Amino acid sequence: MSAAKNTPSRCPEAYILWDASHIWGLMAWRAVSSLGVSCRLIKAENIADGMFLGKSDSTPLLLVPGGSARRKAEALGRRGRDAVRSFVERGGNYLGFCGGAGLALSHKQAGNGLQICPLRRGAYPERLHHLVSGHVLACVARPGETETYLNLPVWWPGRFEAQNSDASVSILARCEAPGKDFCIADMPFRRIPGHIFAIWRDVYDIDLSADFLRGQPLVVSGKRGLGTYLLSYSHLETPGSPQANAWFADILRRLTGARPERALIPQWDLRNIRTAWPENAENEPLLRALQRSHALLRLTMRQRLFFPRTPWLAGWRAGLPGAIINSLHAVLCAAAALEPGEAAREYWRGVRERFSRAEELFFPEAEGWLLAFRLAQPLAPSLSGVVDRRGLEERRAALFGEPMRGGGLAEELIALAEELVYLGQ
Repeated sequence: MSAAKNTPSRCPEAYILWDASHIWGLMAWRAVSSLGVSCRLIKAENIADGMFLGKSDSTPLLLVPGGSARRKAEALGRRGRDAVRSFVERGGNYLGFCGGAGLALSHKQAGNGLQICPLRRGAYPERLHHLVSGHVLACVARPGETETYLNLPVWWPGRFEAQNSDASVSILARCEAPGKDFCIADMPFRRIPGHIFAIWRDVYDIDLSADFLRGQPLVVSGKRGLGTYLLSYSHLETPGSPQANAWFADILRRLTGARPERALIPQWDLRNIRTAWPENAENEPLLRALQRSHALLRLTMRQRLFFPRTPWLAGWRAGLPGAIINSLHAVLCAAAALEPGEAAREYWRGVRERFSRAEELFFPEAEGWLLAFRLAQPLAPSLSGVVDRRGLEERRAALFGEPMRGGGLAEELIALAEELVYLGQ
């Protein structure tokens, strides 16, 4: 991971909310920096305390990456959510990707979001429809331009509630069809014969055809007071996605007034380890955790639990904690690749022993759990009781936490490593 460090004397052109974002926060930070737009990571507690977004002449853009919208709302608290709304109403701009888009929507319970956009998050006819990823062909209608078709990436997106239309909201992009790398769960869509979807629907009552995508809003925008919001369930910041990246660069130009230096975000390769921390006894736990994380991914590939997807993301079989494992590896790569300053070194000295205990527990147990999961799958039809399912579930929660809720040893390691990234920016 490489991201340009911001000089303290320069006011950043964008703030990026760091809470509850994991790999998506890293990806957004890397993308903005690589396009040549100055940015700064900020925390929800700082927004709530009034340290940022406090002046009309301050940084014009708040970018909220993907991740859990609910956890972001909780981290902001009432004061933080009020501060973000006030920032936009006074003329600030809000850009939200995936979870950051969901955060800005209107929620039945006000504390679950920002209520900036009148649209609500839509439900899925089938929950499995949430398990889509890859590129989609989208019809894009930007203001003042003719409609175009772009290949835009989606990574397990949410959905805008189509029935809750509002004249104040402009739909900038709609889904049309799956792209070449589109997957449903861990199944490549293009490798599924077309007639299979009808068999699944008629025989097994499973509707997984991609027709549900067609016409669905993917990117929307609107005004809130004097400010603007742009919400995207497409990850335009995805590395090496040319059409999405060019649109993202244009959005940054429009919302910040900056002039991006390029329109393509370079590929992000997390398969090759690069470290800037000196190899000594003090730093050994961090560097050891990075090596173990790399080895864990190799193990999952050999056992056909994970599979190559992109240079920055390993795909995984349904039912596995793939998101948290990918996030842990990404943040360890990022933390180790940043040359540590005094603030990061001081923090590390305070948490080193805690980190060491957590990583020494986590990685051997994670390997054991993944191999137990692997063994349980072929035995399930005839010997379902050989691997205790309750034990699997309990250890999964202890190691990886609950989906979209966090927790577990992996979450502890991620939080400690994310603080190193935050202090090293």
